This record gives sequence, structure tokens and C-alpha cells, in this order.
Amino acid sequence: MPELRKDPISGRWVIISIERGKRPSDFISPSQKRRAGGFCPFCPGNEHTTTPEIISFRPASTSPNSQGWTLRVVPNKFPALQIQGELSKKGEGVFDQMNGVGAHEVIIETPDHQLSLATMPLRAVEDVLWAYFFRLSDLKKDFRLKYVLIFKNEGEIAGSSLEHTHSQLIALPIVPKIVKEEMDSAKKYYENKERCIFCDIINQELSADKRVIYENDKYLSISPFAPREPFETWILPKQHESSFSPPDKSFSSFAEILQRTLRQLDKVLDSPPYNFIIHTSPFKDEINDYYHWHVEIMPKLTKTAGFEWGSGFYINPTPPEEATKYMKEAKI
Repeated sequence: MPELRKDPISGRWVIISIERGKRPSDFISPSQKRRAGGFCPFCPGNEHTTTPEIISFRPASTSPNSQGWTLRVVPNKFPALQIQGELSKKGEGVFDQMNGVGAHEVIIETPDHQLSLATMPLRAVEDVLWAYFFRLSDLKKDFRLKYVLIFKNEGEIAGSSLEHTHSQLIALPIVPKIVKEEMDSAKKYYENKERCIFCDIINQELSADKRVIYENDKYLSISPFAPREPFETWILPKQHESSFSPPDKSFSSFAEILQRTLRQLDKVLDSPPYNFIIHTSPFKDEINDYYHWHVEIMPKLTKTAGFEWGSGFYINPTPPEEATKYMKEAKI
């Protein structure tokens, strides 16, 4: 029979439709393997077509906004929010609104159009993580901003308009609703049990070993108990860390597990489109005992339709235990 499963963090219910269970080969999704040819504003030599870079990793002998870089961060040419202006809030009867102050930036992860986070050198993945951290650390100095959401849309179906591998961040004057719900739930759990719910989940998953895909010295990747999407995967620090930062001033272990997880997904699902997001504590509550930063990776294999929109439920045709087996068996 199908199962109803409740996410212990968000309280969200999902339907695991076992009778409609799908193997990786049952999902038809266009591969995101990169193609050569065509104009790309993110490729070397086209730096003049992007907005001026905010930071870049490049030899000291090269000039900003020129060739020679290994990573660039630029403002989004079509930003969802803009850095200019004072933050103002107002109401119109029962309706609240504020002006669109924030930041929207693009992290161009490599100059090589053919590479992805799964295929680039591991050191380059570390550089991407450092770029995330540097930009987050800089933006939190702005008193108008409360949160930075770092995310990646890989493939057109996942929302990407350009093939060249890149990720984005949006800095917000409010804490996103989903993050706030996770934090409120985690805080309530901590008040009742004096333990972090994420730490408890990590310990239980390691003990049961039914949904652990991979672990290294500092992190583990799991298929969550109540996944919204087939092959949804989370990466979490093993030790309690409330905010995204490099433990021991190194991102090497995180880069290793992130790239390995993406390679496993590529192998099992033929380079699927996917989204990933980093959930971390807000600026004003960065150090706490109840919230645990993590990465959520969601391959785009199914469509959200009327039932999902109307009920808030998700229907997942692949049990996470089965997804874990396929991921662990992937030869990479």
C-alpha cells in the first residue's frame, strides 16, 4: 500500500506511492550534458557582456573583467531584488508590502563551458564554496539584509536560462517562510528535548543505515525519510553547525561529498536537471543550538500538479530506501 510520511522538521506530509514505484530508468528527463557551440556570456572572452564582477579568482597579473579567471561573481543582469535604495515598509489595509531591496548575484563556477560541479576538478568545487562563503560574509554586513539564499538551477527544466554551469544567491530583507518554518520547528523540538532535531536525525540514520548514501569524516548524504521528489538528497555536517562556514578553515570534505553526490545522481539518472539550496541560520541568529545548516538537492523528475498545489502534499513514486540503494550502487 502507499505510505503517508511526515517530515519531522517541517511537519510536511508526503505520499510514498509504492505501488507506482519507479526505477531510475523509468524517469524520462532530458540529460543536462553540455553541448558546444553558440554564444555564451559566461565563457572567457565575453566578460564585457556581463555586469562588472564583484569578486573573481584570478592571477594577480590579470585585470578585473578580463580573461584569466577561474571563478567570477557578478550581479545578475536581471535581478529579482536590487541593492540600491532604503528599505521601507508600508501597509494598505490588511496588505503589507516593502520595496525590493536586496541583492541578486551569479557565481560563474568555471571558465570551461563543458564542465559541471560533478566533473570539474575538486579544488574548483572548493573555490565555489569559498565564493559562497565570502559573499555571504560580505552581505551580512548590510543592516538591511536578514538572509542569503544560495541556490543552483541545473538545466532548463530546473529553471536555468544558461547552460554554462553557475549558481546564484539572493539576499533578502526578510527570512524566507520555509526557512522560518524549519527554524521554528527545530526550536520547539529543542525546547522540549534540549537536543537538535537534525543531530537526532543524523544519529538515527547512521544507526539504522537504511537511507545513508555516503559519509566522509565531516559530512553525510542521506535520502530524507519523507522526500518531496524522487532521489531528493540532503547533505549535512555530522557535528552540530548552525551556519554555513568552513570547519577548521577548510571546505575540502564538503566539496568531496557534494561532488560525489552529484556524480552519483548523474550516473543513476543520466545527468538530470536539478535544484539545490543551502539552508543556513539567519544573520541575527547565526550561532544557536537548535538549527543545523544543510544542502537539499532535488532532481526534477516529476511534475507538480493540481493535487500537490491544492493540498500541499507531494507524491513521490520512489521510496527513499530504494533511491539510497541505487545511489550507493552507482559506480563513479
